[in-house]
Amino acid sequence: MVDERRLRIGELSRRVGVSPELLRAWEMRYGLLTPERTRGGLRLFSEDDVQRVRLMRRHIADGLSAAEAARLVKQGSNQAPPYGEESLARIRAALEGALEILDETAVHGLLDQLFGELPIGVALSEVMLPLLHELGEKWAAGQTSVAEEHFASNILGGRLRGRSRGWGTGVGPLAVLACPPGERHDLGLLCFGLALREHGWRIAYFGADTPLEDLLGAGGELSPAIVVLAAVSRRRFVAAAEEIVVLKARARVAIAGAGASRKLADSLGVEALAEDLTGQAARLRP
Repeated sequence: MVDERRLRIGELSRRVGVSPELLRAWEMRYGLLTPERTRGGLRLFSEDDVQRVRLMRRHIADGLSAAEAARLVKQGSNQAPPYGEESLARIRAALEGALEILDETAVHGLLDQLFGELPIGVALSEVMLPLLHELGEKWAAGQTSVAEEHFASNILGGRLRGRSRGWGTGVGPLAVLACPPGERHDLGLLCFGLALREHGWRIAYFGADTPLEDLLGAGGELSPAIVVLAAVSRRRFVAAAEEIVVLKARARVAIAGAGASRKLADSLGVEALAEDLTGQAARLRP
């Protein structure tokens, strides 16, 4: 007989709002769950498992990586380590200053500090994405030169892409990420992909300026759980509207970035992801 106080994985999934696939990934990668096994091999979870998953989700929502969140949960800590806004603001300001004077050595040193001392979720949500937004605003206002914009894009993009190695491997759900034709700003999408990876997703990354007819063919071969298109300009989505409508008939599609809005998504019949992409990564379900 199954103990009524124990839960099967489907019941645990419904209780905590986490897919069975992600629960299995957390169990296998981090040892987060400790199920009992019946003689027939059925895995049963306890109320302690429920509380560990809920605490895991809370840490992740606070910006911690999945690995760091699991470590804290297993240590019995219910408080995320403090990362003061002042210290985060100093790192952002230092990075922005080093990028403005094209000091590659200083930028790499600050990025080493950023990714070495902070969980990836905090680094992305509290430093990288606000920095990219600020750089984009300055570019739009004509306050930065083409050389400065290219320098920042190349050095930041290179570091983000370096952290993306192997993100297509594993057993989690697959997300296809791309920018529609004409959209060349993909650093925000890279950050989103890294955040998704921390939550157990596999990533197929097509990047900037992707012909959507290529995605139509790739979608059938890859069978993604979701296709996310990102753009900083609304007109990129509008120009590709016909292809997006065809694509969404074959796969689940969402639009993201500064150019996306719920109104536009509704008109295309797709989902809209808010600009808080790291938060969306924690909440996105297959």
